[in-house]
This record gives sequence, C-alpha cells and structure tokens, in this order.
Amino acid sequence: MSEKSSIAQGAPPQSGTGETSTTLLRCFGPGLITGAADDDPSGIGTYSQVGAQFGFALLWTMLFSFPLMAAMQEICARLGRITGFGIADMLRKHYPMPLTYSVVFLLCLANVFNFGADISAMGAAAQLVFGGNPDVYAVAFGALSLLLQVYVPYRKYVNYLKWLTLVLFAYVGTAFVVHVPWTTVIRATIMPSFQWNIAYWMSLIAVLGTTISPYLFFWQTSQEAEEVRINAKESPLKKKPWQAFAQFQRIAIDTRLGMAFSNLVAFFIILTTAATLHASDAAGGIQSSADAAKVLKPLGGELAFLLFFSTD
Repeated sequence: MSEKSSIAQGAPPQSGTGETSTTLLRCFGPGLITGAADDDPSGIGTYSQVGAQFGFALLWTMLFSFPLMAAMQEICARLGRITGFGIADMLRKHYPMPLTYSVVFLLCLANVFNFGADISAMGAAAQLVFGGNPDVYAVAFGALSLLLQVYVPYRKYVNYLKWLTLVLFAYVGTAFVVHVPWTTVIRATIMPSFQWNIAYWMSLIAVLGTTISPYLFFWQTSQEAEEVRINAKESPLKKKPWQAFAQFQRIAIDTRLGMAFSNLVAFFIILTTAATLHASDAAGGIQSSADAAKVLKPLGGELAFLLFFSTD
C-alpha cells in the first residue's frame, strides 16, 4: 500500500509505524514535566495555606480540576505536535500583531511574578537548612535556573526534569508519617462542602488558579513543538498525518498521567497540612511552603519536616 493511498483511507502506511510500540515509560515526557511544574513552590504555598486554614474542606477540588486540566493540556499538546509551533508562534501567524504582543506581554508579566514567588520560596527553604540571607539564596537560584536553561541542551535538560519529578512523591510520603483520619478524608474528597464566606471562595479561586495555570498551556505546546524540532525522525503531523494515531495515543497517556500526578501531589499537600496544622495556633501563620516545613517539624516530626522541605 502506498503512502498516499494510506492517507486517503485514513490508515497508517506500512513503514514509519514503530512508534505504536512505544513503551509506557517512554510515553512520559512533556505531559509529566508540565504536571510536575504545576506543583511549584508558589503553588505548594497555596495548597499549604488552604489545608492549614480549611482542613479537608477543599480536597474535592483536586477531583474537580483533574478532568479540566487534562483536557486543556491535551488540546495544547496536540496543537504543538500538529503544527510544530508553540502558542505564541501560532498567534503570530493567525492573529493581528497587537493581540499577539498583548498576550505574550501578559504571559511574561505573570511568569515574572510567579518566578519571583518560586525563587523566594526556595530561598526561604534554603535558609531553614543553611541559615544566612534568603534573598542571596533566591538570587543564586534564579541565576542557576537561567544558566541551566541557556547552556544545557534541551535534550539533557528535559531528562533532568523528568527524573526530578520523582522528588514530588515526598509529599505523598509525608501523609504516612502523620496521623490522618482517612474516613474523613474520603468523605471530604467525594462530597464537596462549601462555606459561605469570602475567605473560602477566595481560597477556592486561588486553588483552581494555581492548578489550571495559563503558563502551562504555553509550556506543553512548546515542549511538543521542541520534540519535533530536535528529532530528525519527527515532523509536524500536518506533514505526516499517518503518525497522528500513535502520537495522539502517546499524548493522551503522557498528559492524563502527568495531570493526575500533579493533582495527586496537590491533594496530599492539602491533606498533610490539614491533618497537622488545621485547628492549631500555627495555621494562620502559613504563608509559604517553607513556613509549612518549619511548623511541621514539631507537629509531624523530623521526617515530615525534611520531606516537606526537600521538594522546595
């Protein structure tokens, strides 16, 4: 069967279909890394505050956000693989330049604040262990991050990120070194509860906002496009549509598992801080993941402190 006839009949050609045998492990990539990136220090701080202030009341949000997050990220991943371009490039090609520049400017502005919150939290966490000035640590972390992205080749850098996602399982481990009323947890997860006050609704918006973040749309689309550019055997699906079935299968597995992983970690952060900090005098003083680690030390023990700190 010729390549052209294969396309016409909607079937893949006899050659070039080795991707269908891709193992589950090799399917992990942009989706897993994007999901892990969602649990950044600023997000961890938000989840910690929510758990400390409202206990288990907002655990249900992780079940609610997962399908929304997975669907949106899968659309973005498909866009990157089909076109071979990131969202900004596609905006530039199909929309007026003022609109493109406005969207990119807003994205950059949001990322600057988000990055600032992240490295500040990392600096505060480093101070807990080494002492010294947290601002110095924050500047050092920012410089290191910039240098790694500029000078480390994408293929190596993305492999480092993939393995670093394992560190986030520390938050899952924390739940098993503190006392957790699992019956209450299950009930709060599957039966949403609401509080009719401003603090609750502001916290709900904060959780959904930090979980379904716009910068993740750009991130995963660009990663899929980058995978096409650096692999000589890959092409945008608009040029090789017979690869779409295998690629969409890979994207579905990668993205759905990546977003499930992201929401699982967030769930356990809320759960752990709810089990240890809610109804304690320290609950109102949680402003970051470093604060949570500091307070968990006497409440949850040395191991809980180290687990919570180590993933900052």
